Amino acid sequence: MSQGLGASRVVFFLLLFAVCSQALMAQDPQEPPSAPEPQTAPEPKQDQDSPAQKKQEGPEAERLAVEAADMTKKFGSLALVRARDWESGWLTGVFVRKGETMTPLTAPQRRVLYLQQTLITPGAYMKRMFAAGIDQARGVPSQWDDGWDGYVERFASREGQFITANSLAALGNAALKYEPRYDRCQCKGFWSRTRHAIVRNFITFNETEVEHRPQWALYGGAFGGGLVSTAWKPHPRNAFAEGGRAMLGQAGYGTLLNFFIEFAGEINSKIGAKKQQTPAY
Repeated sequence: MSQGLGASRVVFFLLLFAVCSQALMAQDPQEPPSAPEPQTAPEPKQDQDSPAQKKQEGPEAERLAVEAADMTKKFGSLALVRARDWESGWLTGVFVRKGETMTPLTAPQRRVLYLQQTLITPGAYMKRMFAAGIDQARGVPSQWDDGWDGYVERFASREGQFITANSLAALGNAALKYEPRYDRCQCKGFWSRTRHAIVRNFITFNETEVEHRPQWALYGGAFGGGLVSTAWKPHPRNAFAEGGRAMLGQAGYGTLLNFFIEFAGEINSKIGAKKQQTPAY
């Protein structure tokens, strides 16, 4: 109500100001009209909209419009392809491509690989954001609310558990001299490559890059991450149960990630992305 009165007052004062201005202008003494100045004949103006000029401008304007549309389409397609390349790069991470010779990693190389997989790449955080979104939809832990605050808590929990698990796995692999990277299958065929992706989630190479070993460090790190996560999750919590669930999560998520890496080339060709280029180690 007060806003309506304020607006009415503003309109009233504006009308009052306009009436006063007109009155003051009417009271000013009129100056005598000046003597008429000799006028020159106006120069003939060219008709800007002549039919001949319209005929010339029509094709030119149409050509510019077509070029602008083509450029917009090209920029849009380029941006989409770059987005797909970026997405596949941060999702797959570092892996050994088919045909490459695997060589043991040095200590500096292991350190760089750990930082890329854990802290300094967008994928290290966006994967946890996705997992936190699933937790939010499921409503776990149930003690956290369903709003923004609850999502932040779930993301922080996922990130803390992941950093703990990845750090323990990196330390274990370095101590055992195990291979932390995924290597694409040298075989052919969908089922052979799928089997390789599943097996490599449970088996890795030792320092010879030939002999196979169980993924002790990977699953030990996953168990440790689940164990440590009970420190900030709502109580009561069974530490060993949390560790077991984390190991099951690694079995499912790790297999899915290996499958995506194995068939990333085919997936990229379907969506129009470029061939992946991974860091050399």
